[in-house]
Amino acid sequence: MMITTSAVKEGEYNEYYKQYIDQVPGTLGIAQALEKGMEDTKDFFTSLSESELLLRYEEGKWTPKEVLLHLIDTERIFSYRALRFSRLDSTPLQGFEQDDFVLSSDANSRTVDSLIAEYISVRQCSLLLYASMTAQTIANIGTASGSPMSPRAAAFITAGHERHHIRIIKERYL
Repeated sequence: MMITTSAVKEGEYNEYYKQYIDQVPGTLGIAQALEKGMEDTKDFFTSLSESELLLRYEEGKWTPKEVLLHLIDTERIFSYRALRFSRLDSTPLQGFEQDDFVLSSDANSRTVDSLIAEYISVRQCSLLLYASMTAQTIANIGTASGSPMSPRAAAFITAGHERHHIRIIKERYL
């Protein structure tokens, strides 16, 4: 079963996330989008020098290392949401404060290799999770941050979110 972004309908996610879903080429299925993202993200972050990984394009903005850990944290949260919703858990899930996560992450003291290893591990878990879902369970809708979300929307949001952040780093940091 290949599910592309065209399968994700209004009402399956907060409209804010459309900007991320739209970043994913419509020809890619969930597994393809996440696998391609894994390779592209790994290649991008390993291509940066240590000084580039610690840049801030302006005061208060995240470094690329912090962005990478933000991608990891966000994927964990969205995969957890996808798991809960695919299992018909109707408990509304709270949001998370991304800036607090980054502030307490200590990402800048870590090596890029350790961050990439963690990123790949999380992505591989996400791939296995989404592969285990059926056409029915991946379309289940739960509530996160006061808005609807389906597991398939969560998958494409994750894939587009990393594309968004890499584009921002290329435009504003390098």
